[in-house]
Amino acid sequence: MQRLQRSDKYEIISELARRRGFFWPSFEIYGGVSGFFTYGPLGAALKRRIEDKFRAFYIRPLGILEIESSVIMPSKVFEASGHLDHFKEPMVECSKCKRKFRADHVLQEQAGMSDVETEKLSLQELMNEIQKRGVHCPDCGGKLENTQYFRTMFATTIGPYSDAVGYGRPEAAQGIFVEFKRVWEYARERLPFGVVQVGHALRNEISPRQGLLRQREFSIMDVEFFFDPEEPNCTRFEEVENERLRLLLAEAKLRGEKEAVEVTAKEALQKGYIKTEWQAFFMVLAKLFLKEVGVPEEKQRFIEKLEWERAHYSTQGFDQEIFLDRWGWEEVSGHNYRTDYDLKHHMEFSGVDMQVFKEGRRFIPHVVEPSFGSDRLVYIAVEYAYQTRDKRTVLNFPRDLAPTQIGVYPLVSKDGLPEKAREVHQMMSKEFTTEYDESGSIGRRYARADEAGTPLGITIDYDTMKNETITIRDRDSWKQVRTEIKGLTELLRAYFRYEKNFVDMGQLIKG
Repeated sequence: MQRLQRSDKYEIISELARRRGFFWPSFEIYGGVSGFFTYGPLGAALKRRIEDKFRAFYIRPLGILEIESSVIMPSKVFEASGHLDHFKEPMVECSKCKRKFRADHVLQEQAGMSDVETEKLSLQELMNEIQKRGVHCPDCGGKLENTQYFRTMFATTIGPYSDAVGYGRPEAAQGIFVEFKRVWEYARERLPFGVVQVGHALRNEISPRQGLLRQREFSIMDVEFFFDPEEPNCTRFEEVENERLRLLLAEAKLRGEKEAVEVTAKEALQKGYIKTEWQAFFMVLAKLFLKEVGVPEEKQRFIEKLEWERAHYSTQGFDQEIFLDRWGWEEVSGHNYRTDYDLKHHMEFSGVDMQVFKEGRRFIPHVVEPSFGSDRLVYIAVEYAYQTRDKRTVLNFPRDLAPTQIGVYPLVSKDGLPEKAREVHQMMSKEFTTEYDESGSIGRRYARADEAGTPLGITIDYDTMKNETITIRDRDSWKQVRTEIKGLTELLRAYFRYEKNFVDMGQLIKG
């Protein structure tokens, strides 16, 4: 099976996503609004499976607590957190078409400047570079002018009072920090412990142009893991200490180097590359999680944020990046050591004591944060699943991520085969996500299933009517096995739990 060779995989996947019901731009009947996407049936199912996998892989084994807080929060929350002062981006306007763009992004895209070069530039310096390098409007070619900062938070009023200002949360973390005392009590006042939120966030991006990778409304999975700064050792670090991490360090970035160093997690701590064991532990988990989404290790790296690139709350930060066909290296998760910044500031602004008591000491816990974007993971899962075979599209999702797990097909639409196929479909649908299809030839039905990423196809044929056996077709190898209907549910359950491989599911049909 060959990976797609055409030049722009992003466009091909976007067309497939619209046609097959994964995702598409929202409000199309009104011309669309950039930065908003709608998930169709397959996309919604894929996103749900990724988030469920995140919980099963990343959350439940560590006993991390999940909460759900409001998307709209009073301005005082973001005044305390520092977002009102720091959550802004440089914007430039086209004098001709009046479209607005991120000033640093147009320099990176048209002039080839790196984010290291643009990050430290003032508004005037950005404008000077735009003029010197002949950068123009990406849409109409007009002159760019009028640089200014734009706050990328959605503002609203809460209730009928115009002075009751609220903002849509740009991250889920603050909902955890403001509710810390309640969750700390639920955790029986023991450190270390973690809290996660999975939900929507809002960022009023200036000019989102990367599909699911950069949206104005998106889903985020934020973990805040609290620990005693005087006892910072990770209790499970030995499990991951020999796992290798590919790191592009801040000092190397300053020297213009682009190659990552590869070290074990233990070596990364010994060499001082990563400051805390918990940070290293969660970075390893992130690498392993992305492998299970379908991204091989050699297509992953962690790039350290320079001091002026880091978020205002971060003492050390790494972005987990993966390589995409059109966009190159793109962030999929952020890993920040937030120390006691957030709890300390909420304590100062609210007057509520956020300290914990432990063995005669009162202190504010420190925090490490892994944060993932669900939507980015959906796109990444589709791009890395995309393959072609004999000029046919196959999405080879990991079997536990596939939106539809099983297709059920009568070989022909007569002689009682459809009725028997519907009976099998009904039996399977009690436990698995199944699709019944009797439209067109069996070959075309297999092709549709491959394009949707369905791992297994169950075909009801004339032998089924004689001896209660069915064929199971494998999406990736196109091989088939024959097995009995009796015990089929247990067999499929073992397959989707990775307890059995396809070749173990029945007698191989030759030819």
